[in-house]
Amino acid sequence: MRKILTATLAVASLSATSALALDVTKTTTVAASPAAVWKTIGEFCGIGDWHPAVEKCVLSEKDGKKVRTLSLKGGGTIVEQEVARDDKKMDYTYAILESPLPVEGYKSTLSVAHDGKGSKLTWTGNFKAKGAPDAKAEEVVGGIYDGGLKGISDKAK
Repeated sequence: MRKILTATLAVASLSATSALALDVTKTTTVAASPAAVWKTIGEFCGIGDWHPAVEKCVLSEKDGKKVRTLSLKGGGTIVEQEVARDDKKMDYTYAILESPLPVEGYKSTLSVAHDGKGSKLTWTGNFKAKGAPDAKAEEVVGGIYDGGLKGISDKAK
């Protein structure tokens, strides 16, 4: 009986693990002042100018919050809503409303901070995998962050 209970608890524990939120954080340094970097990324729809996967960004509003609709170069659309912004701290947080990505409950923050003679960019996200293993969802989001941080680094000089 004890072995059955232990096995049942182990299976329940594994099942619960896949429902836990995942976190991905990527950082890079840029040889530009925080103000210059923020000028590059601070506009919510500015992502269309620096992210290599974004063909076009269209800004709208929903419930008093900014919403951006991203048309992707490879096809597909992502709709994101800005949920918090602090121009003084140089960060903003957004949530995905609609997306082909293998994630749900996605919330992310992009921030700029002083770092030596330049800036440190941090892009962090919290989400659950949807329709894919956790590792695949983390890989997809990490790739998006890597591409975006490189785009920012190239643009903000």
